[in-house]
Amino acid sequence: MAIHVQRRAFIGALGGAAAWSLAPRAQQPTMPVVGFVRDGSADTSARLAAAFRKGLNEIGYIEGQNVTVEYHWLEGQYNRLPQLMTDLVRRQVAVIATPGNVTTAAARAATATIPIVFRCR
Repeated sequence: MAIHVQRRAFIGALGGAAAWSLAPRAQQPTMPVVGFVRDGSADTSARLAAAFRKGLNEIGYIEGQNVTVEYHWLEGQYNRLPQLMTDLVRRQVAVIATPGNVTTAAARAATATIPIVFRCR
């Protein structure tokens, strides 16, 4: 009988330890997500994306540490904009960054609640 009780205690302790190790992960707040939407390609927008990351860093946001940036490259396929904006709004991203006139207009048409950051030309 002593072996049976020890086995139960061991299994109970193991289960408790597993739950305890998962608790910190469950309590961590999720990182805000920034939807970065550009009409060009990743190659042609590399400088702009780097400047965006630099600006985030300057105000204390480090990609992968305390903010997630989702890059969306339209590559001139503007017909994808309505669906993309609807998806970003549905997922409740923290902010939409749109360094272009057409993408900014599409973001404004999609939401009145999510902040939109845009570049004036």
